[in-house]
Amino acid sequence: MQDTPTPAAPVNPFAEPTALGLLGLAVGCAALIPIAFGHSLTVAGFRTAAFYCLYFGAGCQFLAGVMALANKNLLGGTLFTTFAFNWLMNYQTLSGLAEGRIPDAGIILSVDVIFLVIFVVLTYAFGFFSKLLFAFLLDIVVLFSCRILKELTHSTAFALPIGLATVALAGIALYLAFAILVNSAAGRPVFPVPGPLFKAATAGATPAAAH
Repeated sequence: MQDTPTPAAPVNPFAEPTALGLLGLAVGCAALIPIAFGHSLTVAGFRTAAFYCLYFGAGCQFLAGVMALANKNLLGGTLFTTFAFNWLMNYQTLSGLAEGRIPDAGIILSVDVIFLVIFVVLTYAFGFFSKLLFAFLLDIVVLFSCRILKELTHSTAFALPIGLATVALAGIALYLAFAILVNSAAGRPVFPVPGPLFKAATAGATPAAAH
């Protein structure tokens, strides 16, 4: 009797793109940090930050998102692709400010609320993969919460938390990117990444057994 050949495991069409998206995010955040802390509020500053948001924030994350979706990575692809278009809006907003065009605050507030809802749910989902990924998404939730509260209260008290959240976002993104790139090259966890915060239910488990 002949043995039935074992089908080969499917091969992803692209290498792991997450580091690309995270590095682009970190560079985009770095361009926004001076503005978040009240510096470079000039035509040149707005234009310069806008192009970093376009090429790194939007460009790198869009590429990473499309490649992740092609690799059947639903969560990562959804996050990067959605966030890429948000970076395009950052580019458009900063370019407009450089030309003296102020975006409508009411529309931005409404969209920020939707983004907050999206990132709250994605934060929970990423908690099933890593505590650090959970912290990464939680920082985005804090960032959007502060943006919304700043607009609702018209208070400058939220400017500093927004700036600090942007710094933290860049830092966590860099760490995660380095963990992916360096750990795989070194063959050991040079940049340790903690395990899941939540435990996923095993396949076929009943709802009662999942608690």
